[in-house]
Amino acid sequence: MNKRQARLFAIGATAVSALAFLALTVDSHRQFDKLTNAGAITPAVTRGMNVWHANNCINCHTVFGEGAYYAPDLTKITKLRGTPYLTAYMRDPSKFYDESRHRRLMPKQNLGERDIADLIAFLDWVSNVDNQGWPPRPILVTGSTFPGTDVAVAQAAGTGAPPAARPVSGADDPAALGERLFRSVQPACAACHSIAPGVNMAGPSLAGVGARATQLLASGYDGKATDVAGYLRESITQPSAHVVPGAMYSANGVSFMPATYGKDLTPQQVDQLVAYLSSLK
Repeated sequence: MNKRQARLFAIGATAVSALAFLALTVDSHRQFDKLTNAGAITPAVTRGMNVWHANNCINCHTVFGEGAYYAPDLTKITKLRGTPYLTAYMRDPSKFYDESRHRRLMPKQNLGERDIADLIAFLDWVSNVDNQGWPPRPILVTGSTFPGTDVAVAQAAGTGAPPAARPVSGADDPAALGERLFRSVQPACAACHSIAPGVNMAGPSLAGVGARATQLLASGYDGKATDVAGYLRESITQPSAHVVPGAMYSANGVSFMPATYGKDLTPQQVDQLVAYLSSLK
């Protein structure tokens, strides 16, 4: 290739690259409203964004991968935690963990009810933005050392699987199918419940839940179930049928657990979840 040919090649390649860049830019702008869920930006969302910035939430938390990475990523938080839970948490975070053991993890911001509602509206808008699968998984906080997940607990213990985990034994095993549902149903049970003993997340640990259910049915139970399987089924489909007074998992007699599983799951799927939970030791 002589100098003239090299010059023409460089000019042509630059022109093609520029055209491709312009085409991609125009296409991105064409899709911005859809990708960013712009149609759902309400005055409450805008106010919530201002609350987010005014309280420097990004100094600890991240959204869309931007932030301090000190506290959990909140990009999809409203899909993992319902409004009642988030409202109660922001009113007084210290009720959700033992400060004497774990220090002050989340400061009490003394937000008003409107600020809390607007902040949740903002986070809900964030959670519905098409972020192409980012973050790949949420960062979860448990009742153990921050940050904790079942995987972290297993790694700390030097094991390859979380405590109380059971292997998937076959396609026809109800408990195995229930384990898959536990991790795949939306919202995922595993997003709020650990199966590691003593590791409480947004919901209590489910390790040994069958034995605890037996004790509960014998004393202090307010629901209608008469056996462990019935209690587990009731807990999945009617989570407010029995709540523990004073526990951090409910407010005003209403459980923070979504009450939608009874409609979203078939009776067979509920039975599979019950079989899996009954198998946890």
